[in-house]
Amino acid sequence: IMAKNKEPRPPTYAVSVVGLSGTEKEKGNCGVGKSCLCNRYVRPKADDYYTEHTSVLSTIDFGGRVVNNDHFLYWGEVSHRGDDGLECKIQIIEQTEFIDDQTFLPHRSTNLQPYTKRAAASKLQSAEKLMYICTDQLGLEQDFEQKQMPDGKLSIDGFVLCIDVSKGCNRKFDDQMKFINSLYSQIVKSKKPIVIAATKCDECVEQYLRDIQAFASNKKNLLVVETSARCSVNVELCFHALTQLMDKTRGKAKTVPYLDAYKTQRQLVATATDKFEKLIVQTVKDYHTSWKAISNKLKTHPDYDDYINLEGTRKARNTFSKHIEQLKQEHIKKRKEDYFSSLPKVLNNLLSNLEEIEKLSWMEAQNVLKSRPEFQYWFVVLEHTPWDESDHIDKVGERRIPFDILRTPEAEKVYQNHVQHLIAEKRRLEMKEKFKKTLERVHFISPGQPWEEVMCFVMEDEAYKYISEADRRDVYNRHQREIVEKAKEEFQEMLFEHAELFYDLDLNATPSCDKMSEIHSVLNEEPRYRALQKLAPDRESLLLKHIGFVYHPTKETCLSGQSCVDIKVEQILANRLVQLDHGRSNLYHNSANIDKVNLYLLGREGLPQELANEIRAQSTDDEYTLDGKIYELELRPIDINSTLLLTHFWTSAFKPHGCFCVFSSIESLNFIGDCIGRIRAELGQSRRDRYTPSLPFILILANQRDGVCKNLPILRHQGQQLANKLQCTFVDIPSGTFPRKFNESQIKQALRGVLEAVKHNFDVMSPMPSIKDLSETDLRIVMCAMCGDPFSVDLILSPFLDSHSCSAAQPGQSNTLVLDKIIGDSRRRIQITVLSYHSSIGIRKDELVHGYILVYSAKRKSSMAMLRAFLAEVQDVIPVQMVAITDSQADFFENDAIKELMTEGEHIATEISAKFTALYSLSQYHRQTEVFTPFFSEVLEKKTGIEGSFMYESTRDSNNASEDVFPQSPHGNSPAYSYYLDSEDDTEAPPPYSPIGDDVQLLPPPSTKYRIDGEGNEYPYHSTPVNIHDHERNHKVPPPVRPKPVLSKTNVKKLDPNLLKTIEAGIKSTRKARVPLAHAEDVEASDNYAEPTDTLLKSKGFSDDIYAVPDDTQNRIVKMRNSFGVLHGTHCEEENGFDRMSRGQGGRRPSKYKHRSKILFSKTKAYHRRAHSDASDEESGLAVQKKKKGRGHRGSEEDPLLSPVDPWKGGIDNPAITSDPEQDEKKMKKKKQQKPKEPKKPKQKATKPLYPPTRRNWESNYFGVPLPDLVTPERPIPVFIEKCVDFIESTGLTTEGLYRVSGNKTDQDNIQKQFDQDHSVDLMAMDVAVNAVAGALKAFFADLPDPLIPYNLHPELVEAATAQTPRVQHCFTHTRKSLLRVCLRSGSEWMIDFILFLTEIVDRMERMLVLKEIVKKFPPVNYEVFKYVITHLNRVSQQSKTTLMTADNLSICFWPTLMRPDFENKDTLSTTKLNQSVIESFIQQCQYFFYGEEAVDMSHPEGTPPSQHGAAHMPEPLVPLTLPPPLQPQQIQHQLQAEPLV
Repeated sequence: IMAKNKEPRPPTYAVSVVGLSGTEKEKGNCGVGKSCLCNRYVRPKADDYYTEHTSVLSTIDFGGRVVNNDHFLYWGEVSHRGDDGLECKIQIIEQTEFIDDQTFLPHRSTNLQPYTKRAAASKLQSAEKLMYICTDQLGLEQDFEQKQMPDGKLSIDGFVLCIDVSKGCNRKFDDQMKFINSLYSQIVKSKKPIVIAATKCDECVEQYLRDIQAFASNKKNLLVVETSARCSVNVELCFHALTQLMDKTRGKAKTVPYLDAYKTQRQLVATATDKFEKLIVQTVKDYHTSWKAISNKLKTHPDYDDYINLEGTRKARNTFSKHIEQLKQEHIKKRKEDYFSSLPKVLNNLLSNLEEIEKLSWMEAQNVLKSRPEFQYWFVVLEHTPWDESDHIDKVGERRIPFDILRTPEAEKVYQNHVQHLIAEKRRLEMKEKFKKTLERVHFISPGQPWEEVMCFVMEDEAYKYISEADRRDVYNRHQREIVEKAKEEFQEMLFEHAELFYDLDLNATPSCDKMSEIHSVLNEEPRYRALQKLAPDRESLLLKHIGFVYHPTKETCLSGQSCVDIKVEQILANRLVQLDHGRSNLYHNSANIDKVNLYLLGREGLPQELANEIRAQSTDDEYTLDGKIYELELRPIDINSTLLLTHFWTSAFKPHGCFCVFSSIESLNFIGDCIGRIRAELGQSRRDRYTPSLPFILILANQRDGVCKNLPILRHQGQQLANKLQCTFVDIPSGTFPRKFNESQIKQALRGVLEAVKHNFDVMSPMPSIKDLSETDLRIVMCAMCGDPFSVDLILSPFLDSHSCSAAQPGQSNTLVLDKIIGDSRRRIQITVLSYHSSIGIRKDELVHGYILVYSAKRKSSMAMLRAFLAEVQDVIPVQMVAITDSQADFFENDAIKELMTEGEHIATEISAKFTALYSLSQYHRQTEVFTPFFSEVLEKKTGIEGSFMYESTRDSNNASEDVFPQSPHGNSPAYSYYLDSEDDTEAPPPYSPIGDDVQLLPPPSTKYRIDGEGNEYPYHSTPVNIHDHERNHKVPPPVRPKPVLSKTNVKKLDPNLLKTIEAGIKSTRKARVPLAHAEDVEASDNYAEPTDTLLKSKGFSDDIYAVPDDTQNRIVKMRNSFGVLHGTHCEEENGFDRMSRGQGGRRPSKYKHRSKILFSKTKAYHRRAHSDASDEESGLAVQKKKKGRGHRGSEEDPLLSPVDPWKGGIDNPAITSDPEQDEKKMKKKKQQKPKEPKKPKQKATKPLYPPTRRNWESNYFGVPLPDLVTPERPIPVFIEKCVDFIESTGLTTEGLYRVSGNKTDQDNIQKQFDQDHSVDLMAMDVAVNAVAGALKAFFADLPDPLIPYNLHPELVEAATAQTPRVQHCFTHTRKSLLRVCLRSGSEWMIDFILFLTEIVDRMERMLVLKEIVKKFPPVNYEVFKYVITHLNRVSQQSKTTLMTADNLSICFWPTLMRPDFENKDTLSTTKLNQSVIESFIQQCQYFFYGEEAVDMSHPEGTPPSQHGAAHMPEPLVPLTLPPPLQPQQIQHQLQAEPLV
């Protein structure tokens, strides 16, 4: 049973491969391929196949175990499974004849028979014979696989007879066939199956193959298999056929022709090759990859294995090498592309000057590149060239371009393109600038106007056609930004010029609705206001911003930004004034006696310790000598990495005076910046001691010991930037070289910085001086200037700063200085505070000011307006010095505007008895202190009265006096100081800011409070205990100023003698050589100035006892204030005090300067008149009556002596100032003789023909010729027009933007030039764009001497469009009246609406009839061409869904071409839209106007999308633009009770 179940062993067959063998004489110089056939069959893998198998052996090799002294080889055993699934084993024997390499005769063996008989043997025997692999195996058997022939003997079952069918091998085929015949005759005797293997068929000779076929056909059961061992074709088939013959159970053997088998094999190889190549491409991405690495990686991959088996490792490696080379070339190509792509950028950086390189060759340009300093940054010069064969290709991080690449033709082409690009870019920029100038010449472009509205006016410009749409919009946007910015600046300046309009409400207030209406009504008259009509939101925003600043002025929100006077003054005074040492005690000890300094040293990487060692090395027993003084230094080095950094600061045992921060790299500098920020934050949070000063930090740059540091400039720059940011000192490395990291000069500079900071902290942290100290100031003067005036603040400060007697004020008064001057017989101290007008408004009433110096620029109207608005509300007892600023005296005579403003200022000064002078930026004489000496003398004379008036006003306001004899300002109930603790005003909290800044003290602080230093730390200061009341400044102090009217320019003929005297004195002084005098600033210079009369007249009964001043001048102000401050409980003393003072002044209380100046008063009243001038007579009359009733209890501010107009307009000697009865009488007579003028009849201006410059640059006998010369009765349309229209309608009716998008100008010119030469030219053959043809067509009409629509018909077309013709008006009026009369009788509302609708239709149709009649007035030639063109445009508009060119868009593009208006004429600009709408109507109603059809209903147009202005509805007359309504009350503030107007 087991035997039955045991599977039978597969049969084993032994096959003997035989063929021609022997010596070279017998077989030729090569064998017939027996060994190769056996090799390919037994070991089919390509790597195991050997093409060389020699039969010439040495005696040793012949006697080896492989050959074993036999003339046959055992190739081994092959397992074979047939198509039927049966498996068998085939053992291969090759019968050959080995030749001795010495004798070249066959080796002697045990079988001495000839080859033909020996090869036919069916029994073979050889003990321990090894399997043959290759020739190299002989003698080295141990290195190869050793497999013995089984049992040492074999029985042959079949033969493979090999016949070489190739050409060559130095033998004849016939001789081979003879040998084969002999061999076959011996083999056939064994009666074993035989198969003929035709070998080397890949090189076969067809005749040989046919001879073999013939030979086999004569034999019984003899198969011929065409094989090729080298190509591995039919090898297996040969042995499989023999197997079928040996095993009778198998089917009949089938053979395949060589060519068919070869194709199959090649397809198999090709498929495997493709798969292998794809595998290599997917796997290998880097050309540095080795074959060993990739073969190990892919050895398990089936595609790799298949290819290796078929083609072998050598071919696989070749494929891999090709791929690696391809990767390398691609890498080189990519690097090359990168270089060439970056080369234009490099050339643009190094060779950007077209004038320099335009005429240079590429070789010359390369030499220029080498000479550039940045050459090494962009290029690298290699030692080994070319670059793609050097190791440079592997330097991926190297982005510089190899210089030898510039020698290639590609680089030269890039250079040539670069030059052409520069030329084109230069041309483009020129055209952009030309287009920009074109836009600047078009004066009707308004700020905010869209590009689409302007485009049609500049479409024929050469620059417009040259540049792209993006460049056009870019230029237009830039132009818009310029005009918008300029308009906004002019608008802001206009607001400043109307200063009186805004400065009439309380600070911190909100404008009411009435006030906003007044502002809008006044500003609406200004062209600069209307210029921003299209930018109404921006204009409103600017207006509200201005109003917000007027009512809430601070230097941070100043509209002039960094040009604010307050900021400029603080900067100049901080740089030029030295703080005085007042001898106050230091926090630690006296600053002059500091002998011990505690220092922290911060840094990283051991730098603090190195700095400490260096300081100790320069010290003696921790004592350091600096500037002749010895200091004891205690150093605490701290590394930034330490976690105890912040906890070390400000301990009770060690309080540092300063901190040295050392750095040597960007990283350490950044750490220091972060550390300083953390230290300051922690000290700010943990500091409870208000007397603790801020800790000074000193940044020190350490030297690099290894020589010059490349990053040193960067470190120096970054260190200085950080020092500026942190407001600390930066100590740089001194020039020269030294071996150590820190230099002695660095340490000394750093130590000086700490000592200066300690002294500064001492000044800041010390208490404020008492009022006794402040009382040392004799006069307090405020100088006011307007922000943004066209002069340097140094100019107005130079009269003080250039004086030797100028010094700093108390710490904290950043915009105040002190002058010591001799006035009269004694030296006086004058405190001068320089402020902007917006900061001065808050102190005009609240602070004691002895005099004002009001500065204005004679070049700026708004500067004078601001001065007027400020001066109008100043008490008239305070002396005023007005200063006009200009460049030189010559400006007065050469510039009318400057002359006008200087004259106005001198008039105001004359009216209010103020002093007037001028400062000239080009003259040094007028900058000296003597300019203000007369003014200081006057202020000193009136000091007592000024202080008395101030005390009177303050006390009267605090008592809330009910009797109001004089006009009261709106801020009259806002006293500066409250003298009674139970006053109601004391309950009102002060505002959160000061209009002049918290650091300005014009009066001594009256109580103990905390003062804030520069770092926000509070510390107490104390005032004298004499003043027992707390007085807080009320900052709600508005200037009640009225608006200013628009001033017409005047011709000033005469100048005040005082001003002439001043100017002449200045001119003479500049001509003479001046000898410097000792103490020049103390010399009186009043000879050059007129002395105005003092308006404060003292009566005989006036007693100065009430202002009794003791000999101790330091207590003068205190005595005076105290004498009035204690009167709140005694009515009798008050009566004897203030009332007596009033009587002593002639019964006159202090008023304001606006009541003493005709100019100031007229300015404040002019805006009220202008704001209500638009109302009707009845409405204005009622309004005036109501206002009079509403404010009947208030005193009138009108002065019957003041003229309502500007008195100075007529010049200096205006009759309003100096009355002349004769001149007045003459003027009255002239007024009576004047007759009412008759209204002028409107004259119709003749339209000026416009002859634009021709766009052509060549002579033409067709273009630019009058239209009648181009047509004939038989052909009424010019040929060129017909050709263009035919081309456009056949090729371009679906082109988007037809007639809107500009075509190429060169193509347009070529079209016309070709047509000039040949009128029969075919536009189709020219291959031009449709936009170019459209542009050429428009250019034809633009070049005509006269427009297609005659100029004389333009007014009629406009009248028809605006319904202004008598016929249309009569028809419309008559029809509507008749129909409405019928409807009104019926009383039907719907009928009325219907009739109104019908009248509108009648009106529309009547307009159409009028236009139709006007068209018939065209000259016949013009009419036919116009009809032809309009018909064409109508067809274009019907394709608007694809072209986007509606009739509206087409009319925008065509009406300037057809009508050619004069855009320089303002009348033309007003009818622009009407002209366009007329052309639009013609296009839409083309069939009606020219072909007698009915008008098209444009409510549902067919083909043409609805345009913005349909032709059926002609445009109405232009309506003037209206301003937006004033802000509603709820938008401004809650409902407030209206205050009566003053």
